[in-house]
Amino acid sequence: MKKTIFSIALALVFGFSATATTPLDGEKKEVKASESTVTWKGYKVTGSHEGTIDLKSGYLEMDGKKLTGGQFVVDMTSISNSDLEGESKGKLEGHLKSDDFFGVATHPTAKLVFTSVKPLNKNSYTVTGDLTIKETTKPITFVVSVYENKATATMKVDRAEYDVRYGSGSFFDNLGDKTIYDEFDLVVDLQL
Repeated sequence: MKKTIFSIALALVFGFSATATTPLDGEKKEVKASESTVTWKGYKVTGSHEGTIDLKSGYLEMDGKKLTGGQFVVDMTSISNSDLEGESKGKLEGHLKSDDFFGVATHPTAKLVFTSVKPLNKNSYTVTGDLTIKETTKPITFVVSVYENKATATMKVDRAEYDVRYGSGSFFDNLGDKTIYDEFDLVVDLQL
């Protein structure tokens, strides 16, 4: 009963459905956020850029050695670029944080809540979760691999689904070589 009331309260506070925030029964393995990495890579017609985003908090739910759930919060204000230097680096980071992209002043965090976990093989799982970016929540499916005190995942995110429009061919015509592709990659390495 307490778990249900707590879940409903969380749903009201964060605007998620109660089913998405109800933890599954099992042990919570807190993620060591400062030792974990989230790397992003975005693509454009003329090349790509990459960098990191800090994990703010998170946990995996385990039933013994079996993954059963999870939830993560990412600090969007920490978006950084790793392939440029100097003024170009600063300009790109500022632009990614601006309302053209992720609007971090208004939307300082993004959140992922696992809604379905299905075993793929001994250490890997097909996970579906609700990903919230800029107050928009959409389902996303990806593979998570868990090894002792580590977990990894790679996912493709379609920014157009989260109203991140700048330079997107989905929203604007005739961008030519200024087009920035909608899908970007996230590579997540978790330390538990």
